Amino acid sequence: MVVAAQSLEELCINSIRFLAIDGVEKAKSGHPGLPMGAAPMSFVLWDKFMRFNPKNPQWFNRDRFVLSAGHGSMLQYALLYLAGYDSVTIDDIKQFRQLGSRTPGHPENFETAGVEVTTGPLGQGICNGVGLAIAEAHLAAKFNKPDATIVDHYTYVIMGDGCNMEGVSGEACSLAGHLGLGKLIALYDDNHISIDGDTEVSFTEDVGKRYEAYGWQVLTVPDGDTNTAAIEAAIAEAKKETTKPTLIKIRTTIGFGSPNKQGTAGVHGAALGGDEVAATRKQLGWDYEPFVVPEDALNHWRKAIERGAKLESDWNAAFADYKAKYPEDAATFERLLSGKLPDGWEKCLPVYTPEDKGLATRQTSEKTLNAIAPVVPELIGGSADLTHSNLTLLKGFGDFQKGSYQNRNLRFGVREHAMGAICNGIALHNSGLIPYCATFLVFVDYMRAAIRLSALSEAGVIYVMTHDSVALGEDGPTHQPIETLASLRAIPNLLVFRPADGNETSGAYKIAMERRKQPSLLAMTRQALPNLDGSSIDAVARGAYILSGSDDLPDIILVGTGSEVSLCVTAAEKLRAEGHKVRVVSMPCWELFEEQDEAYKNTIFPKADQKRLVVEAASSFGWQKYMGSEGDIISIERFGISAPGNVAMEKFGYTVDNVVARAKAVIGK
Repeated sequence: MVVAAQSLEELCINSIRFLAIDGVEKAKSGHPGLPMGAAPMSFVLWDKFMRFNPKNPQWFNRDRFVLSAGHGSMLQYALLYLAGYDSVTIDDIKQFRQLGSRTPGHPENFETAGVEVTTGPLGQGICNGVGLAIAEAHLAAKFNKPDATIVDHYTYVIMGDGCNMEGVSGEACSLAGHLGLGKLIALYDDNHISIDGDTEVSFTEDVGKRYEAYGWQVLTVPDGDTNTAAIEAAIAEAKKETTKPTLIKIRTTIGFGSPNKQGTAGVHGAALGGDEVAATRKQLGWDYEPFVVPEDALNHWRKAIERGAKLESDWNAAFADYKAKYPEDAATFERLLSGKLPDGWEKCLPVYTPEDKGLATRQTSEKTLNAIAPVVPELIGGSADLTHSNLTLLKGFGDFQKGSYQNRNLRFGVREHAMGAICNGIALHNSGLIPYCATFLVFVDYMRAAIRLSALSEAGVIYVMTHDSVALGEDGPTHQPIETLASLRAIPNLLVFRPADGNETSGAYKIAMERRKQPSLLAMTRQALPNLDGSSIDAVARGAYILSGSDDLPDIILVGTGSEVSLCVTAAEKLRAEGHKVRVVSMPCWELFEEQDEAYKNTIFPKADQKRLVVEAASSFGWQKYMGSEGDIISIERFGISAPGNVAMEKFGYTVDNVVARAKAVIGK
């Protein structure tokens, strides 16, 4: 038989190919071409280099593997099954892309153990890889000792032409080169095919030279379809380079082995079809039924189980020695891995009274970050070149740079999209690090895809977004976020905070720090705000609370967020002086309010036809839910204006007098 002539290596490689082919064929949906072409590099990587324990996917010192070209997800599922992970069985392979399966259409970290990050949107995975490598470098610099190494693992990424076309990958890889992340190795599946066909139609740059310009080592394997020795030599060479990340450009044929479709876009995103599957089996000498892996191949693959158990056992022994020599560092390390914050950490949060000087919430944010940093060493982050506007510098903790990876201030440069995706990687390193990143609120539009993936991936990134309204002033409409809050509130599993003063800022950070599987976005003011009587850190956890006015059935409820809450407070005083019963509700976080039971919600908004006036310097979109049937809103339904901040706010009706007038109009309905 032809099969008998195949080497064990060929059997192992073709096992990947045909699990992918059969899974996609059964589903009648998927991308078989990438797994077929990338099978040799994947086998070499997982068999010769990757350190992992299939029976403990969360073993800390494992190498991280990221399939940035996530459409080829059957490649990763095949690898997990073959290596002996319990999370992917042969039945899971058969249920590829089906409802409730552990083999969804793209790799999802929250669905399948062994998948480190959620990939699919091209370019995100390599950026996550940069974040994973940053996390490893930081922890190694922080905890390793001259006589004891407990953090020592690589991040390997398989990326494709599409990943390299996406601008976000360029942002992140430029930063990775600057930082000299030597334990980041990207295998570039250079197959010259995208959905539209040959990349000659749109992508003819010299990718290798671009990466060399980024500061990467670039290696080339011209015959990645069959020359596994060359792939092995390239990965070994990459590991020798400790001061630069490495791109290994591996020339492959998409859909390798398919007689009529290999090397074409036809094998990129569709099942081969029954006739072509049969022809491919014949072409590659694969005389096995669908979903059957030859015993010799499976036995070889499953050696990873024994190998992984020994790797973890050896590491555990090394950590025991480390713990004996460095008990305090070991205790901190163990706490980080547990995900538990230091006992009583929240006592560091600043508390304010109305007598305290009013500050912009970007300033109270700065105070809060710098109060947390000495107490919670896992906090790490920075800004997209706006450090002194966002006020996000951790004072005294240095810049994370080549040679100083122990430091905690990340300088992202003007790379908002990559910044978010990199922070996702740091969060999903699952080592307890808490990443934050910052820019102006309006620029979340540059990083929305990464924020969405934070929420989807359950990555507890903290987004610090300043200059949150038209009150930022003279920079004008391009910098004034009008529709931004509404669009962010539409993202599931994202907490959006707009704190009204210092206490609410501390309260927002408390929740953000504690929610490790939920990202938080804090929208902060440029302008100073008074510290309000009745605000508190704990009240923020309710999402909305009564700031003043305890009448059971007030004449009107004024609902505000952020800088507009103080307008509501002053307007309420004027209305009360005229005999009206007025309640002021601060609503810093819709999502937390929705978590409350109906009894609590009814204490805030007693009845549906209660007269209410919402005041927020943004679009009204979404507020109808909280306005009630008799409510109104002071909002902005057009782009902003270039003028001093106070002038802009007055132009759009954010004055005490206008709030009073609009409230009277609602009362008089």
